[in-house]
Amino acid sequence: MAELIDLKELEERVLLIAVNAGEEKETKASLDELEELAQTAGAVPVARVIQNREAVHPGTYLGKGKLLEVRELLARTGATGVICDDELSPAQLRNLEDVLETKVMDRTMVILDIFASRAHTREGKIQVELAQLRYRAIRLVGMRNSLSRLGGGIGTRGPGEKKLETDRRLIHQRIGQLKRELEDVKRHREVTRQHREKNYGLTAAIVGYTNAGKSTLLNKLTGAGILAENRLFATLDPTTRAFDLADGQQILMTDTVGFIRKLPHHLIDAFKSTLEEARYSDVILHVVDCSNPQMDMQMYVVKETLRELGIVDKTVVTVFNKIDRLDKEEGMGMLPRDFASDYQVRISAKTGEGIEELEQVLGSIIRSSRIYLEKVYPYSQAGRIQTIRTYGQLLSEEYTEQGIAVTAYVPAELFEGLYRD
Repeated sequence: MAELIDLKELEERVLLIAVNAGEEKETKASLDELEELAQTAGAVPVARVIQNREAVHPGTYLGKGKLLEVRELLARTGATGVICDDELSPAQLRNLEDVLETKVMDRTMVILDIFASRAHTREGKIQVELAQLRYRAIRLVGMRNSLSRLGGGIGTRGPGEKKLETDRRLIHQRIGQLKRELEDVKRHREVTRQHREKNYGLTAAIVGYTNAGKSTLLNKLTGAGILAENRLFATLDPTTRAFDLADGQQILMTDTVGFIRKLPHHLIDAFKSTLEEARYSDVILHVVDCSNPQMDMQMYVVKETLRELGIVDKTVVTVFNKIDRLDKEEGMGMLPRDFASDYQVRISAKTGEGIEELEQVLGSIIRSSRIYLEKVYPYSQAGRIQTIRTYGQLLSEEYTEQGIAVTAYVPAELFEGLYRD
């Protein structure tokens, strides 16, 4: 009988490395996030190293003296690799390899690895592999040396893992193929979107920093039943569900991938098709973890990412989530606000607090996009009442001698057809 392998022996023990060229508080917060990323990817951070410099060293990321300190720390802790809190250039990757003689990774590689393990749909897998290949194409030599030091772990998972030993020409051929496949998926998504538009329904995209509670909110509103865990990037593939308001109105809601600081451009490019759900939506629900000390920074990252993706001029509802974690004794003056948004509500997706207020806001947004209709239909046109029920909000319906007296809110596109005799 074959001897079982103790998986704990394969566990990656890593050092986290960062360069502080600005605010030390921001650097430490970013390193905290990198630690969460490393743990999510399955590694165990054993120590941290921060070097204060005016700028990142162009050749080796850290200065010479600090590199010697890292080498000693590697030997002392038994770490099997290092993770840098920035995206490394090919030269930095190779030089760090040579000096430290260990596996070298950067923030981008860790994020790509997490995404690779979370992608389940065809589109998600294509996007992850595309991002991986773009990243690896310009780092092939350095990464080949790095990954030869360890048989598995971060950077070796996902659809693109077998491409490491192919040359750049084959990688670029594969990138071209994946782009064409992604275009097919995009066309299918466009057909689905056009079908939704024919239903004259409003759509909302749920965006936010990773782990802000987007999936929990979607589950609370629609009973979607998607995975919602207290960890970074718990869900990757977008999910769309219908949310039926108490007054009979309906809005389609789509959960999107979470944002993060220093989001790799490879991912922004690859996931544009997924985030098009946000571009074509009527409403942006920006979910914010208001219990996080880094709330303002996280809000800034989300807004900048949306701007970079060209998602502007939308009705924005800032949803301050996890209100149950705030100290209620601090008073109303300390509650979070976002004066740049059109609406703001404070909720707890976990306990349900504030959900009713959010529903009222969504209801008012839907009504503002519709036209008030008051009309008496002859009984021969009773079929129009069903059209109103299906696509609008029927407020009242009274059967009289003259016909059916109706008051309702209807989509602007349908108003003229419903109003004229």
